[in-house]
Amino acid sequence: MEPPIEPAAPTRTAAPDGYEFALCLTHDVDRPYKTYQALYAALSGNPLYHLSSLRPGVEPYWQFEEIMELESELGVRSAFYFLNEPSLFASQGPREWIRPANLLEHAGRYDPTDDAIASVIRGLDEGGWEVGLHGSFHSATDRDRLAEEKETLESILGHEVNGGRQHHLKLSDGTWEHHRDIGLRYDASLGSSSSVGFTHGYDLVRPFDDEFVVFPLTAMEVALPDPGDDFESARSVCADLVDEAAENGAVMTALWHPRYFNEREFPGYRRLYRWMVEYALDSRGWVGSPGELLDPAESPRPLGTE
Repeated sequence: MEPPIEPAAPTRTAAPDGYEFALCLTHDVDRPYKTYQALYAALSGNPLYHLSSLRPGVEPYWQFEEIMELESELGVRSAFYFLNEPSLFASQGPREWIRPANLLEHAGRYDPTDDAIASVIRGLDEGGWEVGLHGSFHSATDRDRLAEEKETLESILGHEVNGGRQHHLKLSDGTWEHHRDIGLRYDASLGSSSSVGFTHGYDLVRPFDDEFVVFPLTAMEVALPDPGDDFESARSVCADLVDEAAENGAVMTALWHPRYFNEREFPGYRRLYRWMVEYALDSRGWVGSPGELLDPAESPRPLGTE
């Protein structure tokens, strides 16, 4: 979505020495379990496949290991932003319980403190991936809620988190102030789910002219041509974005939701992601997470490791 306030002038954030530009890889962990989505998808076709995903032990959206394996093969790391959506019945009044939008938003929610999720969070962190905050639906206007979500995630990790992105790219007049006030160093919510490009410039933005920065979103997977229908068109758009980043010494940020690495349900997206990363590396780009770009000294992975 478009920002509610006009950002300050971009600040030149050069790629690390020896690189022409930077590509930051991010993943918003919205719904790692396929639940209500299976019923909806079954109505649109292939009901046996979609309904079979409801069987115990079948988790088509649980793609953490696959992403880690792919990125390890390429010698890169990314950021995973984890959501802590509060229970609708505990956080909202009875009148809100029956609103379709609220029911859909809270369906399939997960608890990051559950053993399976917490184990993944710690495993990502130990392996050099960045773990960040995916602010819940109402946290863009609720600093206390955002702070509570940050504290919960940090209690799992055992250390502070640097940044994250708001769910649905939600921004309000005070969202960036909330992020800065609770100790986050950056936000990556500035962008669109329907278009791609360097709409907000080639560099990071400092809305307060201090150390807090904003990573504009260059491309979300759903805004690209569907690679399952026309891979070459999707590849061409990604190539143009990488080329533009290289020509302008830009910081490019890409978002791939983990479920899109399920090739059975979203054909072409995993292949396109791999191609984009390989093309960026071949184009003399640095590839990693936003937190790693901001502070490589704290990363367990040396810059440029392959």
